[in-house]
Amino acid sequence: MALGDDLVAGRLSLEEFSDRIGTAYEATFRGELAGLREDLPEHQSMPSRRSPLRLSAALFGHLVRRGRLPLRRRTLAISAFADLDFDAREAFIESEHVVVHVWVLAGNADVYVPEGVDVDVGGTILFGRRRDWGRDAAAPIGPRLTVRAHGAFGTVDVWRVPRGVHGTYGEITEQIEAQQRELPA
Repeated sequence: MALGDDLVAGRLSLEEFSDRIGTAYEATFRGELAGLREDLPEHQSMPSRRSPLRLSAALFGHLVRRGRLPLRRRTLAISAFADLDFDAREAFIESEHVVVHVWVLAGNADVYVPEGVDVDVGGTILFGRRRDWGRDAAAPIGPRLTVRAHGAFGTVDVWRVPRGVHGTYGEITEQIEAQQRELPA
């Protein structure tokens, strides 16, 4: 559980955590596990003085949220008559369980998470759709990310991005859609 502790303490992003867990599962000798935490600082934690809520809102436009942003216990993403790309692959989390509420009104929201992180997707979209893309290959240890989609006349897509898949958001979604078509029914 040490990697999970490093993630919650802010020493690893979600993508770094996913990569290191993948490396741990591929290891055949105990010595290969020793280097997984060597480069991490001993004490680096996320500042906790901020509000427990994080807000991202796209109104009549296009908003891209990405990078090393902190995900609070409750995160709110809103798309009203707009497009929202919410990329959580490099995000840091502040607790073992983070809930991202995505609200759409006549808009579109795409949420990108690294494959290997436990993501639970649910919610209701009236006169629209909620889709879940990629493989649900969550590690048995680590954080839990819950995405709740709410709204009307919109679309919410959650993309589980495998390691090694890079490019523009359009290229990433094309690669994941192609992989999805290859999966057995």
